[in-house]
Amino acid sequence: MDPKEQIKIAGNTAIISGVFCILISLLLLLNYTQMKRSAPLESMSLEILVDRLSMEPNNEELKEEIRSMDLLARKAYFTSLWQVKTGGWLLLFASIILIISLRIKNSLTSGIDKPEDEEEDEIKTRLISQKWIMAGGALLIVPAIIVAFTSKDPLEKYGTAPPPAEQETEQIPQVRVADMPDSRTTSDEQDESLSEDGMLSEVAPDRPSDEQSATPAESRTAAVTFPTDQMIMQNHNAFRGPFGNPVNLQRNLPLEWDGASGENILWKTEVPLHAFNSPVIWGDKLFLAGAESNSREVFCYNRHTGNLIWRQPVSNIPGSPASPPRTTEDTGLAAPSVTTNGIGVYAIFGTGDIIAFDMDGNRLWARNLGVPDNHYGHSSSLLSYREKLFVQYDDRTRGRIMCLNVLTGENIWDITRESDISWASPILANISGKYQLIVSGNPIVAGYDIDTGRELWTVSAMSGEVGPSPAYGSGLVFAANEYASMVAINPVNGTTVWQDNYYLPEVSSPAEGNGLLFIATTFAVVACFDALTGEFLWEFDADGIFYSSPLIADGKMWITDTGGVTYVFGLDREPNLIARSSLGEDVYTIPAFSDGRIYIRGEKFLYCIGN
Repeated sequence: MDPKEQIKIAGNTAIISGVFCILISLLLLLNYTQMKRSAPLESMSLEILVDRLSMEPNNEELKEEIRSMDLLARKAYFTSLWQVKTGGWLLLFASIILIISLRIKNSLTSGIDKPEDEEEDEIKTRLISQKWIMAGGALLIVPAIIVAFTSKDPLEKYGTAPPPAEQETEQIPQVRVADMPDSRTTSDEQDESLSEDGMLSEVAPDRPSDEQSATPAESRTAAVTFPTDQMIMQNHNAFRGPFGNPVNLQRNLPLEWDGASGENILWKTEVPLHAFNSPVIWGDKLFLAGAESNSREVFCYNRHTGNLIWRQPVSNIPGSPASPPRTTEDTGLAAPSVTTNGIGVYAIFGTGDIIAFDMDGNRLWARNLGVPDNHYGHSSSLLSYREKLFVQYDDRTRGRIMCLNVLTGENIWDITRESDISWASPILANISGKYQLIVSGNPIVAGYDIDTGRELWTVSAMSGEVGPSPAYGSGLVFAANEYASMVAINPVNGTTVWQDNYYLPEVSSPAEGNGLLFIATTFAVVACFDALTGEFLWEFDADGIFYSSPLIADGKMWITDTGGVTYVFGLDREPNLIARSSLGEDVYTIPAFSDGRIYIRGEKFLYCIGN
């Protein structure tokens, strides 16, 4: 190609890319200015409508208008963030093309002899003009690039310290763990016990898997008798209940109480450190965790009396950060609930520290998994089964799930997956006679083999900041998230059975009971669907919004709003509010049920409720 043609092409490319850079820069700066001047999530019109609703609480049209306006505002907010991020990359790409094309043009031009009659002043004038144009463009483009890549995360101020290198498990002298009494039943007895409540799915017989590979800790694992599935179902050993699923066998639960008068409040005790994790129970012991900026602890209570049996600090862990990562107030450093198997209790914190104690509070092992890169704070709760401890550890760097040995803290498997940051917690579900670990994230809901970590199925259905955990019932997996969808999945083959996107939870997780699916939203609505078809059945407007999740127990559905009011519904296809009780304290956690009693963690106190 003729050199003059090459110069012309390079010049035209530079002009086009330069004009493109200027346009994108202007749009980015205008978008940034607009976002700064008017917060998309703080609408004056919305506030006015909410004020009107307080005076007209039964105005259904007004409620619908508020929901629609809130949804539009939030969609506009996330659309603006996407535009800024995308514009930043386009601007950076166009700037690179501009620089390369100018470089090529100047290189080609310098190789051509200048006409002798070209005046030196004219050359100087042209060079000065080019410099001013480039300087002016830089003054516009550089700020736009800075704006784009500093505005892509509106919560950057909650950033974390960089994750340290892979840490080894702390070497602590092995504490002898007493064998649990062997109270196993036959498979037939176990299936009959677990199926007496028609809401529950079948539970596999408690036997080791033929596919399970040997681990370095096999000899130590073999010396311990792990609890049977039946024993797990009779306790509340994890976030939301047995196996992490919000369905349990507890019966004869109190329907009415009043925190102000003390009606049916058997005891209450102040928790030393604030946190948003929920009570976990095994036998006579109840476990919680708490944290401040300079301290993290695990607590064990006598669930009958409320007496604090032991409290142990979480400290001196290799790799733990010198200063904790910053988190939002509604998450904190101890948002994940602990888990227990009657042999040990296992806790994880926003620092990446994970620790195990035996039931008497003796420290078994501890390690740091790396500080999670999470702008709110880590909140995925732990889940244990036999020798395995499951950790959902999705953050902004990668999707990650780990399985640790409960006795040693060593990795059994550790996988990365095609998922972004998530605040959901895993569940275990018996699918065709074998347990799957089921997790929800952005964009996938997926099932994993618990022995190897192998992905068994995946469905792309979520988006945004996924907080609700999945649920299992009626042979289906249910997952939902605001600004995404609610989906029912067949976990045998990973196919979508139905999908809906009208009533969606932001924090609260779904629950299935008696063929009905329940969700609770942050705009104070409880909604019920047919679990098999997705047909919408009914809605109920509550007094407050929901961070807690629905639970199925005693043939009823239980849900607590942030104002501490618990609603008890019948498992019916029409709204049937059986009872409504007030704790008199804000509640953001999920109740635990045991032996006819209800345990609720409020803002300051732990309550035991019973007849």
